[in-house]
Amino acid sequence: MRRSDFAFNVTLPEVRGKEDGKEDIITITATSRGDPNEKAVKAIRVGVKAQEAIAGKVFRDRLKDGSLGPEMVWIPEGQFQMGDIQGGGWGDEKPVHRVSVNKFAMGRYEITFAEYDKFATATGREKPSDEGWGRGNRPVINVSWLDVTAYAEWLSTQTGQQYRLPTEAQWEYAARAGTSSKYWWGNDVGKNRAACDGCGAKWGWDAKQMTAPKGSFAANPFGLYDTAGNVWEWTCSEYESRYNGKEQKCLSNNNANDGSRFVLRGGSWNIDAMGMRSSFRSRRHRTDRSMIFGVRLAGIL
Repeated sequence: MRRSDFAFNVTLPEVRGKEDGKEDIITITATSRGDPNEKAVKAIRVGVKAQEAIAGKVFRDRLKDGSLGPEMVWIPEGQFQMGDIQGGGWGDEKPVHRVSVNKFAMGRYEITFAEYDKFATATGREKPSDEGWGRGNRPVINVSWLDVTAYAEWLSTQTGQQYRLPTEAQWEYAARAGTSSKYWWGNDVGKNRAACDGCGAKWGWDAKQMTAPKGSFAANPFGLYDTAGNVWEWTCSEYESRYNGKEQKCLSNNNANDGSRFVLRGGSWNIDAMGMRSSFRSRRHRTDRSMIFGVRLAGIL
């Protein structure tokens, strides 16, 4: 029998979320002909993933030890107006321009201490400080761009899927979730919508001056939580003072240097309403850490 005629199976267990909060484990078995090498297995995984990538569906990939990775949501492809649509923003939110985005997955929540600590333990990295606020299901803080990029690479190796930071364009598209207002819920910051300075919530600068546990507020129309406030979220896009296309590109660690500044989005627990707008941009160097910096991952087909 020729080597190319050899058939083999690849079993891909995945977990899908249900409306009642329970999880349904689905085992997918794909068959290919040829050597069961890493390249062939990866191709099958990508093919199966593409078939399962239904917009709005929640999934979790399995790590090598059988545990589950972060909850992810498939974001539909589409176009949107990126930048200071409402006016009154900063100069670096311009020009407003139309961007096309392919289908991708986005973290349902910001990465938590529990998820990041698992990575830190496995790789022998120092665990970031929680400032005494607690770990578990609170968003991880005090992490640099280098830290969270390493986490995404580790998760990719563990699951056989491609995880990375979102581009700036992917982030804004997912955060807006089809809206054109200042925040996904409207133009008025309101009360108890997010953890920020002036949000009138149990957490944030107004009250306990700390982050909120994941999922403490309503999700946006794409099913994502805490895209406004709580912690700034790193992206993989290099900052420019005016949009010039870099917002749609992902700069790898190999192509970055200590002078590179990366965009953070979403605002944080100590920022005011202006800084929580969907179009607001911040930037820091890849080695910077802070009690207001966190991360949300993207998954790529």
